[in-house]
Amino acid sequence: MKHIIILGDGMADWPAESLGNKTLLQYAATPYMDKLARMGRTGRLMTVAPGFHPGSEVANMSVMGYNLPKVYEGRGPLEAASIGVELQPGDMAMRCNIICIEGDNIKNHSAGHITTEEADVLIQYLEEKLGTDRIHFYTGVQYRHLLVIKGGNKQLDCTPPHDVPLKPFRPLMVKAGVSEAQETAELINALILKSQELLAEHPINKKRIAEGKDPANSIWPWSPGYRPQMEPLAEKYPVIRKGAVISAVDLINGIGYYAGLRRITVQGATGLYDTNYENKVAAALEALRTDDFVYLHIEASDEAGHEGDFKLKQFTIENLDKRVVGPVYEAVKDWDEPVAIAVLPDHPTPCELRTHTAEPVPFLIYYPGIEPDNVQTFDEVACVEGSYGVMKGDEFMNEFMTASALHND
Repeated sequence: MKHIIILGDGMADWPAESLGNKTLLQYAATPYMDKLARMGRTGRLMTVAPGFHPGSEVANMSVMGYNLPKVYEGRGPLEAASIGVELQPGDMAMRCNIICIEGDNIKNHSAGHITTEEADVLIQYLEEKLGTDRIHFYTGVQYRHLLVIKGGNKQLDCTPPHDVPLKPFRPLMVKAGVSEAQETAELINALILKSQELLAEHPINKKRIAEGKDPANSIWPWSPGYRPQMEPLAEKYPVIRKGAVISAVDLINGIGYYAGLRRITVQGATGLYDTNYENKVAAALEALRTDDFVYLHIEASDEAGHEGDFKLKQFTIENLDKRVVGPVYEAVKDWDEPVAIAVLPDHPTPCELRTHTAEPVPFLIYYPGIEPDNVQTFDEVACVEGSYGVMKGDEFMNEFMTASALHND
């Protein structure tokens, strides 16, 4: 039996008065997710281990069954793996957003969703002006980039920029968690302020402003760490002899790298509502023909949640259902070798809050021959009654990989 996880990043939400006190998963039209919930079994999953911030890297590593206290090293090393930067001993890597500052406030975490092409020019400019033997900037995707500091101390207090839209940036700059990290904190804060001076007059930003777009006028480094020690999934789950990850997001591809999954790059995958769903599905189905496991990650709902846009998030959820879940199910339902399908978010990104929360998320597992439970729809409320109950740690991944394998035997 083959396995595919379809991950709708940030898809879970809170009940909203404007939606008749329903969540967006309850409100949106999701006939395929509901069908799989009826045909399969459901439950809820705690994806954020105690003491961890509810970031996508934490939640997705948890979905894959990793022990967060044992392996977590921040987003930076995951970004590094994704873009092919091999970290050396002593290298501290950080996610380096390019953000928009307006006045003294963080206007948004994405510089108005700057393109990778524009951002690459700016990152190369910063590398030229601020890079040294110790400090290096590397281009990632869109607003998500990488800062590597040789000999940096990771014991820092950093604020994710998507958590603090419209907040003054200066009180949120990097703080040392221990006295030994003070030099690293001061170095990073100096880089932030120098980047603002350099980027303010850059032609890319002058052009963006003239076009009515947000300028990319500051870096914002956060989530530091060293190279993680992660066990490949194939060692934990022998049924995964070969696996693949499909995502437009660097940190997910980085997790996939350390998990021993091959990265599949999809033309037109943007991480936004306009991503090429059809190409991602085609790539997933092609991978399933040769691989045992595919992790298909769709970012769009998370970005809509960060923007606080209910209509856009509903649109992304409905697209996930009709342009991903539906086509995958319809394609594999008659394959000679059965395919197990799991659908879930990694964490909620409530539109009302515009950032991540740590509540358990709904999930469904379906494969031919599974004994259904009584849940009829896929949403945060219905899955409370699911037969799996509330899972945590590696329980979801263990169930998904072993139950279907036992059925296959």
